[in-house]
Order: sequence, then C-alpha cells, then structure tokens
Amino acid sequence: MSEQIQNTRPRLFVDADACPVKAECERVAERHRIEMILVSNGGIRPSRNPLIRIVIVPPEPDAADDWIAENARARDVIVTNDIPLASRGLEIGARVLKANGQEFTEANIGNALAGREIAAHMREVTGEQGRNAAFTQKDRSKFSSALEVLVQAVLRG
Repeated sequence: MSEQIQNTRPRLFVDADACPVKAECERVAERHRIEMILVSNGGIRPSRNPLIRIVIVPPEPDAADDWIAENARARDVIVTNDIPLASRGLEIGARVLKANGQEFTEANIGNALAGREIAAHMREVTGEQGRNAAFTQKDRSKFSSALEVLVQAVLRG
C-alpha cells in the first residue's frame, strides 16, 4: 500500500486504560484492515497482529488523551469514555464512540460536557462517588455493531 493511500485510511485509536472493548475493536480493525492504536500508560500486552500498535505514555493525568488528541486526524475513529477527549476529537474531525456504542457528535457533546461538570460538582458537594453499571454482553454487542457501522461510514467517505 503506498504511503499516500495509507495516510488517507482511517485509523482506530483506543483510549486503552480501563477500556472494556479492546477485543471488539481488534476484530473490526482486522475485518477492515485498518491500523488500531492502543494508547495506555502501561499494562497492555503486546500483540502479534501487525495492524495493532501499542503506545505507552507516561503515567501522568491525561497523557493518553493528550497523545491521542495530538496524533488523531479527521476521519480517524476514537474509542473513549473520556468526554473532554471526545470533544477534542470532534474538533479535529474524528468520529468518537463510547464503549457502550453511543457516538459523541457535535449535537450531543455540549450536554455531555455539562453533565460531566454537574456530576463532578455533586461528588464534591456530597462526597459520594458515582457507580457504574456492570458492562454486559448486550453492551459489547451494541458497541460492536456501532463500531462496525461507524467504520464502514468513514471508509465510504
């Protein structure tokens, strides 16, 4: 594949720390022969799959988010539950998907950012930590379907 053609193909960036859908991402990347980049501050096993690149960043807050935001480009796909990273990804023209299969868009990112601020304020006021629902097989299936549709749409242009 020529370098120019390769540079126009979308890549799949995964905010890999605590990401529950890495295996699903790998299956979609393999099916469409797109590069998958796992970004983490450690604890990721090397892969023999030549489509997968692992990037280890320093264990500083937001280091993985910063690396993804600085290296992703328009038409790439970012998988993250981090709302500020999602916003940064949308600003550069990337498509952004949460692990539950919900796509972040220009239409919903403002509400997501506002909800994040409200939740942080409530934790500060009450001292209570929020609880995340268990991640089910249904969630995995929904994510896989959403990622497949999203990657197909990006590949079609």
